[in-house]
Amino acid sequence: MNDAAITWNPNPSKPRLKLPEGATDTHVHVFGPVSRFPYDPKSGFKPGDAPKEQLFALHDMLGIDRCVIVQSGCHGYDNSAVADAIAARPGTYLGIALAPPDVADEDIQRLKRQGFRGIRFNYMAHLAPGATAEQLRALAPRLADADWQLLVHMEAGLIADMAPVLADLPCPVVIDHMGRVDASLGMDQAPFQHLMRLGEKAHVWIKVSGSERCSTQEPPYADATPFARKLVETFPDRTIWGTDWPHPNYRAAPPDDGILVDLLQDICPDETALRRLLVDNPARLYRFGEEM
Repeated sequence: MNDAAITWNPNPSKPRLKLPEGATDTHVHVFGPVSRFPYDPKSGFKPGDAPKEQLFALHDMLGIDRCVIVQSGCHGYDNSAVADAIAARPGTYLGIALAPPDVADEDIQRLKRQGFRGIRFNYMAHLAPGATAEQLRALAPRLADADWQLLVHMEAGLIADMAPVLADLPCPVVIDHMGRVDASLGMDQAPFQHLMRLGEKAHVWIKVSGSERCSTQEPPYADATPFARKLVETFPDRTIWGTDWPHPNYRAAPPDDGILVDLLQDICPDETALRRLLVDNPARLYRFGEEM
């Protein structure tokens, strides 16, 4: 382990909720270990190690069977740490890459063979800038040809500006962390209404992750639950869920992942809907077990 501060809770609680077989965490990261996977020198974020072994142990404790690992900016465009984790649990762990907007088609195919299912772009002040609208329009048909998705992480205030572009792309578009809305502003706020309208597009998916980031309250982040529940009820076939372990750049002490799992009892109280959110929807979007 490197000597930087860890970002994850070392003693997560055992959730009360028993998850269905095939439950999927569609949003985590792995960091390092830097002795094997050095950080990108250009990254301003250099956290303590959060290796695959720690992630696997957490998922085994929580009752999570499948996972999508999202490449972190601290590793830049070198997706090796994620590829290594995917290879350790083939067929049940997949990835989302970081790559430049002009990524070569042969690189997309190479990453696809390794188990990656798309590319992420960030539109957050603390992260490297994402692709322009023109770059997204040029890239999206190539993602569609590869059966890949576009993952978008953006500040809530950008949803209105980005929605017209995202609404017209020919590939699946996944919005991270409920659009990073501020739960304290209520469900009538403009960014959430823009997100709801964007979600009406048949190719747009929304992750009901990040309750702890949207909330201004302490656990169990009760002000964020209505947003997640509304999204699941409105878009039952195009919502997915994730923990966001190991919780990079979080505002306070790392959240308890057991509590985040138990939030699902309020977000998705119906057993059929819970299975759809955690099992059926991710299986359809990510195609677990498909030959790489």
